Amino acid sequence: MGFTSKFEKIEQMLKDKKITLIVTGSISAYKSTYLVRELVKAEAKVRVVMTKSACEFITPLTLQTLSGSMVATDMFDHYQEAEIGHIDLADNADLILIAPATANIIAKASNGIADDLASTVILASKAKKLFVPSMNVNMWQNEITQNNVKKLRSSGIEVMSPDSGELACGWVGAGRLPELENIKDQIASMLTPKLLGGKKVIITAGPTVEPIDPIRFVSNRSTGRMGYAIAKVAHFMGADVSLVSGPTGLAKPFGVNFLSVNTAEEMKKEVLSLIKDTAGCERYLFMVSAVTDHRPANQSDEKVKSDKSSNYNLEMEPCPDILKTVSKNKDSKTKIIGFCAETGDEASLLSHAKGKLKSKGCDLIVANLANESFARDTNRVWLVRDGIEPEELSIASKDSIAEKIISKAI
Repeated sequence: MGFTSKFEKIEQMLKDKKITLIVTGSISAYKSTYLVRELVKAEAKVRVVMTKSACEFITPLTLQTLSGSMVATDMFDHYQEAEIGHIDLADNADLILIAPATANIIAKASNGIADDLASTVILASKAKKLFVPSMNVNMWQNEITQNNVKKLRSSGIEVMSPDSGELACGWVGAGRLPELENIKDQIASMLTPKLLGGKKVIITAGPTVEPIDPIRFVSNRSTGRMGYAIAKVAHFMGADVSLVSGPTGLAKPFGVNFLSVNTAEEMKKEVLSLIKDTAGCERYLFMVSAVTDHRPANQSDEKVKSDKSSNYNLEMEPCPDILKTVSKNKDSKTKIIGFCAETGDEASLLSHAKGKLKSKGCDLIVANLANESFARDTNRVWLVRDGIEPEELSIASKDSIAEKIISKAI
């Protein structure tokens, strides 16, 4: 029987989940239309509550059309109470999502006030709750608001931090509604079983670059997508994730400790520092990065001039072997998962992976053919462990492969 992944697409984590969305009176209320559309596309079951102030910014009919369900607006609307009911909205939800969340609704919720439908649903529900703030920067930074946020968080309620930038009111600073992708990721994270709760996960990803001179460098074709997928999924599964990444064109995964590096030496330094900081913890090291094997022996401080009349010889030396370095000092609470990308055929790939498993001191090697992975959103890999026949994970999205790798590693 094949392994069924919950991450064939991240959106599948939202399939059939019951989400009660509470929209409050912020200028960013219009963004709730995009949020509802994304949640419905992911096959979540969305029901919407709007405050009276929210109705000044966007009509209930718009969200009703997008969600496919009647929008509740009034605590004392007899028809709405008969058809939906505030207790039903509170009880039949996997998640109460307040987006946008104004300073007013945060103040009400943190102090147990239930004087309208939205605040009553929040107080009455035992479901997980996620507040997504959007407001003027001065309101967000106000000591009263910050104390209210602390009260919510201390009660186990999730409150995202707003993004910074130019606000509709003309001010610049923290107060923007977070990006929709980050909101979706946070929802998926909250609804994912926390198989890695309390664990530390350190991941390397992307290429490293080794300068020849201030303009040119030696590198490889790694995009970082596999490592970033593992970081995202590990975060969803409750891990405390640190991602050490070489240069990529990818957005930083939401919710992870992100460390940017360029060279192999810089990556080695950051990884060893993280290992030192997490000493004694149960941890997993996913060494996904395609570290450049060799670097110029002599880096020039000036641009090397081209001379087309003669051959150009670039003397190279080995880059530090990060995987071997960390494996030497592995303790009983640490599992190291190495990655191996090769050209050629399956037989030569597996032969190389078995040799690397032994020489690098890893618990698991994830092997793949470079032409099936680099610059693609999908991957096919083999899991190579000591004393066990290699296990093939059929081609799938990198999110799906990431979940399978983690599930096999822990």
